[in-house]
Amino acid sequence: MKTALVIGGAGQIGRPAVRALAEDGWAVTAASLSGNRDAAWPDEVRSVRLDRDDDAALAALVGDGVDVVVDMVAFEPRHGRQLAALAGRIGSAVVVSSGAVYEDEQGRGFATQEEPDGMPVYPVPIPETWRTVAPADEGYGPRKVRIEQDLLALGEKLPTTVIRASAVHGPHCRTPRELYFVKRNLDGRRTRVLAYRGESRFHPASVYNLAELVRLSARRPGSRVLNGADPDSPTVAEIGAMIDALMDVETETVLLDGAPPAPTVGDNPWGMPNPVLMDMTAAREELGYTPVTTYAQALPETVEWLTRRLAEEPDWTVGFPKMVRNYTTGLFDYAAEDAWLASRG
Repeated sequence: MKTALVIGGAGQIGRPAVRALAEDGWAVTAASLSGNRDAAWPDEVRSVRLDRDDDAALAALVGDGVDVVVDMVAFEPRHGRQLAALAGRIGSAVVVSSGAVYEDEQGRGFATQEEPDGMPVYPVPIPETWRTVAPADEGYGPRKVRIEQDLLALGEKLPTTVIRASAVHGPHCRTPRELYFVKRNLDGRRTRVLAYRGESRFHPASVYNLAELVRLSARRPGSRVLNGADPDSPTVAEIGAMIDALMDVETETVLLDGAPPAPTVGDNPWGMPNPVLMDMTAAREELGYTPVTTYAQALPETVEWLTRRLAEEPDWTVGFPKMVRNYTTGLFDYAAEDAWLASRG
């Protein structure tokens, strides 16, 4: 039986990835800071605590050798160097990166969105061969690129599949974009404002589809970069309508032709003037990848999970602190929204 070590196994992508590998016949060790288990894992899965920044602890888990290391939490260049230092004891690696590495022909990307004329215009869809931001030790996208390049440069010494995940969704997500609609519905908000006519599209990526990419990549080691996204990509207005239907509520949506009219009015976690869509051709051709779900099919579980989490912890800033860091509390600035609506009659 081949062995797999999943770093970040108790996280949003790690949970279904551990299950997919275990059900595919791997002997899996799921390592995480908490050491938690998922109820869906087979009993044979071993769960352990691991501080990712502890080089000695990671080396001890790898031991004399492991067939594949799946890294869900490679956020710093030193994490890539950790894996590289263990290359002689790791058969192959699968490392989750991000679509935030891409930039457009003008050098604009996710990090420039708040700047004047900083919204990127990507090709539709974006292939893995498209240009990326420059690697660096600072900044989310640049750090991810540094990790990618360092690991891919190892070639056969450590065959590494890099998966550039798009807008991740599913249970246990730390920044669940769907919270924007679910919380509003639970709060009784029946009018919402969407910039860019609600047509923004930020390609979603189900944790289950990403887990399938992990499973296939582990089966077929290689040095490659693959996008990770769902087969469907609804607009933000369509997502809101789907969530309304699942929660059995009726709402009115005010669609704006352009950008948000005020800092906390009309914006949302998908809000971009230009589409961000990933090309999934390479995954199909190289791995025989077939998505296991669509956004629409996966959405009910996400809505149910969010509803339950908000019932357990009504203060969303406590339940989703990373969501606050990424988007600020302005997502639910109802007073500003009401004032703007009133000013428009």
